Amino acid sequence: MYAKIAGTGSYLPSRVVTNDDLAKQVETDHQWIVERTGIHQRHIADPNETTSDMAAKAAKRAIEAAGISPSDIELIIFASTTPDQVLPTASCLLQKKLDIMGTPAFDLAAACAGFIYGLSIADQFIRCGTYRTVLVVGAECMSSIINWQDRGTCVLFGDGAGAVVLQASDAPGILSTQIKADGRHGDKMYIPTGFTNRSKADEPTYVHMQGQEVFRFAVQALGDIAEETLLSNHIFKDDIDWLVPHQANARIISATAKRLGLSMDKVILTLANHANTSAASVPLALDQGIRDGRIQRGHLLLLEAFGGSFVWGSALIRY
Repeated sequence: MYAKIAGTGSYLPSRVVTNDDLAKQVETDHQWIVERTGIHQRHIADPNETTSDMAAKAAKRAIEAAGISPSDIELIIFASTTPDQVLPTASCLLQKKLDIMGTPAFDLAAACAGFIYGLSIADQFIRCGTYRTVLVVGAECMSSIINWQDRGTCVLFGDGAGAVVLQASDAPGILSTQIKADGRHGDKMYIPTGFTNRSKADEPTYVHMQGQEVFRFAVQALGDIAEETLLSNHIFKDDIDWLVPHQANARIISATAKRLGLSMDKVILTLANHANTSAASVPLALDQGIRDGRIQRGHLLLLEAFGGSFVWGSALIRY
């Protein structure tokens, strides 16, 4: 039994913030941002638009693409670092908006690698026969945790949501997933405040990041896990039809593609228009590649992501 992608969906807020817009509020310019990140613009949620709102729109599109009804969903896995609130959980808020009461639903926090972690968990449930139809969502409102006066972080992130419906199949779908973490490096990208961390309660709830340290680790980790994935599945680099990477930095993506011997023509890129949407970035890119016709049934896809807390993962998928 395999977990196969039955449908994908995505959503981006209507408000677009360009690099030139940011240059009006911090010391930066369009060329500086593009040279260091590859980002041209990002979508930002309206003040009354929540993470679960965006997730619901992406999920409905994935459900429609799968040709099923919301009532067919047997499990909801919601990956996000920026849920609407602590309780109710984002997954249960999404469940309510999809009107599928009683279906088990849980949140998953694995930063930018959250969607890959979600795929891995869903794959296990389907392979062992517990569920046959699972909704995996990655959605983020990163604008809610960004210091818009810090040019080192405010230029990097955007908001959005992506979703995938997985169904049980006799034909190969998700061939393998690998997920990893290294908690020793948590001080290199973090948010200092928390519900029990009262000692820092007066600090703003913003992302702090040592960009160069994160960059170096990410390049090595993603390259390694990509090669491990191919080796463990006895797959050659030339067999990969598409690399669908986490959209964090153009230089990281280029380095990974080069290590795999892939031309950039075989990489699904949304970074320039979406920026880093954290857990939403991989499903957003996947949905775009499918809907614009580049990704076809039978293609072999390598998905990968690296995120804060220093968690990362990959998924090898026969679409």
